[in-house]
Amino acid sequence: MHRHGYQGRKFGRETDQRLALIKGLAESLVRDESIKTTLPKAKELVPYIEKLITKAKKGDLHNRRQIISGLQTIESAHKLVDEIAPKLAGRVSGHVRIEKLENRRGDNAEIARVSFVDSLAAAPVATPAKKVVATTPVKPVAKPAAKKAATPAKEKK
Repeated sequence: MHRHGYQGRKFGRETDQRLALIKGLAESLVRDESIKTTLPKAKELVPYIEKLITKAKKGDLHNRRQIISGLQTIESAHKLVDEIAPKLAGRVSGHVRIEKLENRRGDNAEIARVSFVDSLAAAPVATPAKKVVATTPVKPVAKPAAKKAATPAKEKK
């Protein structure tokens, strides 16, 4: 059979199983911030998670709902939008890197580590501003009374 026109890797799985695999890998990456997997799975994961990060940077309700449907749990979706995306705001793309590691001992499969390019621990997360309370009461300033214009009164004859 020819492979012309077919895109993506099958991983020996059907479509729903393949989507569940990618969702699970994305979930683990958001939760643990770095995962080890086989090289072909890592190469399939990177475009998937990049699109989710781009949606998370927008952060509106519609994109948040799309991220929730793209990950397995709501908690990880909120973590991606609220904690990870603000730390990656300085980049337009290329948020995730693939590092090749040693081959697996049992089947000699190529193993790779997928992690975020920027360190997520070093970047600060935006926090709400503290309210400033005045220590001394402020007295309202009274406005001076407006002066009447001095115009000569007209006399009636």
